[in-house]
Amino acid sequence: MFAAEEIPAAIVTYVAVLMFLQMDTTPTMATCYCGLLFLPWVLKSFLRDSVRRMGRFNRQLQVLELAMVMTLMVLAFVFLRYTNRSTTLFVGLFILSMLTAWHELAARMYYERMLRPRLQRVLNTLKIVASQSAVVLTYGMLIMFVGALQVIYRRIPRSWNEGCYLVAGIMLCVAIYHLFTLHRPHVGNHHMPNNPFKAMKAEVAVIERIRHKERWLRVVTGLTLLLLPQSLMFYSRVLFLYLPKADGGLGCTIQEIGFAQGTVGVIAFSIGLMLGRQLLQWIDVERVFWWFAIPLGLSPVVYLVMTFEQPASLMMLSIATFQAQFLFGFGLNVVGHFVRYISGERYRNTINVLYIPLVATVMLPAMALSGWMVSELGFRTFFLIDVLTAPVAWLFLYIMRK
Repeated sequence: MFAAEEIPAAIVTYVAVLMFLQMDTTPTMATCYCGLLFLPWVLKSFLRDSVRRMGRFNRQLQVLELAMVMTLMVLAFVFLRYTNRSTTLFVGLFILSMLTAWHELAARMYYERMLRPRLQRVLNTLKIVASQSAVVLTYGMLIMFVGALQVIYRRIPRSWNEGCYLVAGIMLCVAIYHLFTLHRPHVGNHHMPNNPFKAMKAEVAVIERIRHKERWLRVVTGLTLLLLPQSLMFYSRVLFLYLPKADGGLGCTIQEIGFAQGTVGVIAFSIGLMLGRQLLQWIDVERVFWWFAIPLGLSPVVYLVMTFEQPASLMMLSIATFQAQFLFGFGLNVVGHFVRYISGERYRNTINVLYIPLVATVMLPAMALSGWMVSELGFRTFFLIDVLTAPVAWLFLYIMRK
């Protein structure tokens, strides 16, 4: 269930930027569109009580998966029919992002009701591995498949059209399988708002409680600064790999991007994330805070070095990507420390902190503006500024923790 969910999630999170670029969208608009695709993840908390009140999570999941299949088929038609209308593509991807965010809420509620907490903890690692494996298959293999079709057909729209149909077929198989395997869990209705307006009011009350926490603004500012290097680099690294050398990029094919970024990079991120989690099970985060905070800001250095010395081969590019993504995954574990302070027990079971509404909110502006900054500054200056934001965050956090 969670692995299937990561297929459309990977499309709207990672693959979308290449879709826009290959639709002749400017880097400025491509990152802006992709940043807006994170909005459903920012706002999904306002639907939390409504999803719980609806109950029948198995039915919700089944309907949502069928809706994802239909949306992917519409996207396939968009590529074949509208070759230069990025706005139409954005609307389709935004709908897919909303369905995926809703699916994540229903899946988590279904999971928590079908399994006891002890069994949830036992299966947590398996769930992470399954989810990240689906990201590798989608972000890596899908891009390489589409790239191979572009070599065969010499037509970008048709290649993406068949790629979307392939993903729609996979999701249809998942949806059919879940029609027979997802059973109705027991759902209680106590303490649930009676309408969406009360649900939204309850969420606003949570935000107000956060604002009344001591030093909440300093903590949010520190989290924003700590994530700023990765926020700026989230889409710009793909721009750097894809754009031609005349524009300061590496001019990689999408097959090379799929292998280096979508396969090797995601595997490295997953390894770093899981090693960091294991370390935090043995040692309290307060004692090893800087072990995570410093690596989180170091991965932009890898891309800055590549602007001076471009990788001579795909292997060298993959090694560089592995280093950057491993640091990102390992350091990202420290974000849970901030989230637990700000949100209390509300997000105690969150697996991927990148999708927490709070974290998505602080990352979104820099992610959306990164394309414009690259266009104005060039990659070398942009990555240099990105690298220099990390020491600013470390200094702020050092003073704040003192």
